[in-house]
Amino acid sequence: MQAAYNTAVDYVHQREQFGVRVGTIGSMQAKLAEMYTKFNTARTFVYAVARAVNYHNSEAQKQGLRPKDKGYTYPPFQRRDCAAAIMYATDKAIEVAMECMQCLGGNGYINDYPAARYLADARLYTVGAGTQEVRRWLIGREVNSDFE
Repeated sequence: MQAAYNTAVDYVHQREQFGVRVGTIGSMQAKLAEMYTKFNTARTFVYAVARAVNYHNSEAQKQGLRPKDKGYTYPPFQRRDCAAAIMYATDKAIEVAMECMQCLGGNGYINDYPAARYLADARLYTVGAGTQEVRRWLIGREVNSDFE
């Protein structure tokens, strides 16, 4: 997402249309604002979950426990939040990559610019290491287990 955003920002501030830099057009500024917000919220969520998992693992290690040991427990947030962070970041990565391509116009589809590659990579996240549907199922199952 960061690379797609950087590519779009660089492009729209270099590209001129009708004697005006494309990045100064209001609708383009709105696209950049959306992209910026999406990648920062996704990054914040992913980092928060990673910090929580790291903290839990550190606490378990202080007690001499490893994940495969009897007595090691996963906190209720861990699996559902990991899946949610991956799912959310993946969805936002696709959106940001598509906006990057839109910002580049026709140049977003040619190999001279990496925008199409960003979209292909982002789409891979929807099936790699588990599909989005499986992530949704896991999150829903974990949420429902709170009520059993």
